Amino acid sequence: MLNKTILISGSTDGIGKQTAFELADMGATILVHGRDLTKGRNTVKELTEKTGNKKIFLHIADFSSQHQIRRMAREINDKYERLDVLINNAAVFMKSRELTEDNIEMTFAVNHLAPFLLTFLLVELLKKSAPSRIINISSASHLRGKLDFGNLQGEKKYDGYDSYSISKLGNLLFTYELAERLKDTGVTVNALHPGVIATKILSTAFNLNGDNLIEGASTPVYMASSDDLNNVTGKYFVKKEEAASSGLSNDKELQKKFWELSEKLCSID
Repeated sequence: MLNKTILISGSTDGIGKQTAFELADMGATILVHGRDLTKGRNTVKELTEKTGNKKIFLHIADFSSQHQIRRMAREINDKYERLDVLINNAAVFMKSRELTEDNIEMTFAVNHLAPFLLTFLLVELLKKSAPSRIINISSASHLRGKLDFGNLQGEKKYDGYDSYSISKLGNLLFTYELAERLKDTGVTVNALHPGVIATKILSTAFNLNGDNLIEGASTPVYMASSDDLNNVTGKYFVKKEEAASSGLSNDKELQKKFWELSEKLCSID
C-alpha cells in the first residue's frame, strides 16, 4: 500500500478511524475526513505517532452541507495527483427528523447523498488513478429498507430506524448502478456490512453492545488492500465474503430511479 492514496470519510472516530489506522500502518497515504477541526487534528497526530506514517492529511467538511462537500472535493482534486481508494464511511443516526441547510432530511443527506455527491466529484481523479476502488459502507439494516417515494425523507411519518435503513439501502442501489456505469474504466465499486460493531451509532440507535472496532475495520481494510478484489465490482461483502443483498437493492429499475432522484437532490446536471 506504500504508493496508494486513500480517502476515508468519517475517519476521526469509530470504524473509519480504525480503518485509517490500519491502512496508515501499511504505509498508505491517508486522507482523514471529519467535521470537527480539533478532533481531526488530534486524530492525525495520534495516527502519525502510532504508525510512524507522516503521510496523513486532514480534510474538514460537514457532510450535511453540499456546499462543504463540494469545497472539500475541490481541495482534494487540486492537491493530490491520484486517489486510489475512496471509502465512503461517514454516517449518522437521527432519532428525530431534522433538515439540513439544503432542506433535506439529515440521515438521507449524510448517509446517502453525501457519498453520492462526493464520489461524483472525485470520480475523474479515481479514473485517472485506475486501477482504483470505491468502497461504500452499507449495513445489514438495508434489509429492512422499504421505499415509499412519498415518504422517502420522512415527510409524512418519521422513524429513525426506517430512515437509517432507507439510507443504507440507498448505498447499495448507488453501488450497483455506479459499478455498471464505471464498467471498463478500471474503477471498481463495492459495498459492505461491517458487522454489529460497538460504535456511537450502535449505542445511540439500538442500545446494544457490539464487536470491537478491529473486527469492524477488517472488511473495509481487506477490500481496500487485497489483490483478490482487483477485478471484482458491483458486489456486497460481509466478513470479507461476497453475500446476497436484498431483492430491492438488486432492482435495476429502482437503481436508475434512485440515481436520477439523487442527481436532482444534489443539483447535478
